[in-house]
Amino acid sequence: MSRYAGAHVKPNGPGDARPTALQIIKDEGAEGKLKGEVIVITGTSAGIGIQTTRALATTGATLFLTARDVVKAQSALDGIFEPPRMDIIEMDQANLSSVRTAAAAILDKTFKIHLLKLLEPALLAAASPDVPSRVVNLASSAHNVHGINNPDNYNFQKGGHGPSVAYGQSKTANIYMANEIERRYGTHHLHSTSVHPGIVQTGLTKHMPPDAFRRMEFLYPTIKSVGRGAAASLSARHENKGGKYLVNCAVAEPYVEGDDKFSAPGYSPYAYDVEKAKRLWNDSLKLVGLRDDE
Repeated sequence: MSRYAGAHVKPNGPGDARPTALQIIKDEGAEGKLKGEVIVITGTSAGIGIQTTRALATTGATLFLTARDVVKAQSALDGIFEPPRMDIIEMDQANLSSVRTAAAAILDKTFKIHLLKLLEPALLAAASPDVPSRVVNLASSAHNVHGINNPDNYNFQKGGHGPSVAYGQSKTANIYMANEIERRYGTHHLHSTSVHPGIVQTGLTKHMPPDAFRRMEFLYPTIKSVGRGAAASLSARHENKGGKYLVNCAVAEPYVEGDDKFSAPGYSPYAYDVEKAKRLWNDSLKLVGLRDDE
């Protein structure tokens, strides 16, 4: 059982007793203890990415921080950013050319990464039984809304598109990626975990219509501050089990039918569908023009 199980029994809003990312680092005794490790954090100009960076900055690790807008990231990380131990790399995750350029820039600066497919060689090179490499994917309870479409409808070419359905599919894909990394590379000491950060006070909600907020009022006690949302990624950093979907800093239990699918702490059965995860991995390589041995 997670040491934080009790703090999640009766949530009481953003400032309650649930752990923050900084608390996770302190509780694990990791302050100043990760010198020599290299960590890549994506999306560091807003939200959870900022608080994840703030917490990992206390460990002494070398941090590569990606952002679509470097100037925005520099401003957002004011007071945290410490070159040369930290480096901000421009990367637009919606642009594969930008992702390749960013990966090349990171690999040009380091031969090892402990804590992404283009960065696979560095992850494997750094991995060892004592200091394994890890990929942490930010998923969501919204995966319960929708699994993965058939290959001929990944982009909803045949219809069925809707904001919640598309978002749900993307989060199921995050879980599949983590599970497949573990299946393929776990024995080589490269592990991967997917995490649901919870309902967090980030800028993501600005895209939601007002009536959606009214429908979600009953969820207020479960809402987390950004620092508490970032705790999910850090608990995965110290979780010894790869190939697992974590919620509230612990391995999730199965989804209970009837629970709200956007906030339920459980996972749907298809989250651990090995064949679908394999298929998506192989199809993803084809879509981005990579071979399995690259």
